Amino acid sequence: MATAFATMTSTAPRIPLGRTFPLPPVAHHNLTIVPKRVDTSRSPAQAFDVVDFLSRFSPGKSRREYLAGEYIFSQGDPANAIFYIQSGKVNLTVVSMSGKEAVIAHLPDGTFFGEASLAGESHRMSSASALQSSTIVRIEKSAMLGLLHSEQAFAQFFRQHLLSRNIRMQADLVDHLFNSSEKRLARLLMMMANFGQESKPAPVLVKIRQETLAEMIGTTRSRVSFFLNRFRDLGYIDYDCSGMRINSSLVNIVLHD
Repeated sequence: MATAFATMTSTAPRIPLGRTFPLPPVAHHNLTIVPKRVDTSRSPAQAFDVVDFLSRFSPGKSRREYLAGEYIFSQGDPANAIFYIQSGKVNLTVVSMSGKEAVIAHLPDGTFFGEASLAGESHRMSSASALQSSTIVRIEKSAMLGLLHSEQAFAQFFRQHLLSRNIRMQADLVDHLFNSSEKRLARLLMMMANFGQESKPAPVLVKIRQETLAEMIGTTRSRVSFFLNRFRDLGYIDYDCSGMRINSSLVNIVLHD
């Protein structure tokens, strides 16, 4: 079978090889080359200084020193204010109808508490007392609502604080459900010394009753005493009449399976 091929012939003029052609002149637009500059006027974003912020406004705010063991508010009191721990530590406790008391939280400095009043709590569901000499800032509920509405930086800081608190509460629940009392005690001591927290570690703790530690981790005082002696023998902690020193090596108990 024969195949026919069509031949195409270009009608464009052929350009001899080796011939040069002048290029059109370059247009001059008086362009100026500006070197790239780095804006050094912008400084890195600084963390929100809540202590400085609270010191700059006065309506609805007060500050007071509390001695160790002194109550800031009691269960059943009107919930009409929010509190901030400027220095010191605070315990939150609750008493059952039968009169049994339990520690539900241990709060370090830099913590807000009593914020349930913002969500409609009319009376305190727990009591708050100073674990050591503490400086507490009290903010009226109406003043706090005004700050959250008008001060965006503070509102963002406060929301982040509540989210962090929620994450910690979930971790506490998991710890209580699945970890041994020895691990729970080690984790509690690490948290009380601010290890793993945003604030600077404070390895020296004020004197705290073993009964309080037992209530916080859900065990007996005798078990707490046994574990504390074991931790001291291993070099993880040291304590005397002045207080307790927590070493970062205590994390080995938390991580050990």
